[in-house]
Amino acid sequence: MNNKTLIKTTNVIYIGISILGLTSVSLLSIYDPQATMDLVNVKLSNNDAISSIRGIYGGVGLSIIISLLYLCFTQKARVAISFLTLFWSSYAISRLITIYVNGPLGAFGNQWIVIESAFCLSGLTLVLWNRSGNYEKNKFSGVAAN
Repeated sequence: MNNKTLIKTTNVIYIGISILGLTSVSLLSIYDPQATMDLVNVKLSNNDAISSIRGIYGGVGLSIIISLLYLCFTQKARVAISFLTLFWSSYAISRLITIYVNGPLGAFGNQWIVIESAFCLSGLTLVLWNRSGNYEKNKFSGVAAN
C-alpha cells in the first residue's frame, strides 16, 4: 500500500468510526433521551430535561453528522479531521477539568476519557500526516496534486 492510499484509508476510517459513534448516540437520544442518560445514572425528571438531551445529543449530534458527511462528499476530509480533533479534544479536556474541579470520574468517565484522548491524538496525527505530504489542500481522496 503506498503512502497516498494509506492516508486516504486512514482518513476514511477515522471519520467513519466517529460518524458511527455519533450516530449511535444521536439516534438513541432522539428516540429515548432517558436511555442516553441511564449510561451515566442520571434521571430526567421533567420534559425540559428530556427535550434538552434530545436536542443536544440528538439534534445537534445529527447536525454534526450531516456536516461531516457534507465535508466528505465535497472533498474536504482534512477539514472534517480538523473538526473531529477539536471535537474529541474538547470532550477530553472537559473531563480533565471535571477531575480537577470535582474529583475522580466513575467507570463511564474513565472509559470515555481514554477513548476521547485516543481519538484526539489520532486526529492530531492525521492532521499532521495530511499536512506533511504534498497533497492538494482539503482533498478527501488523498491523491497527490498534479
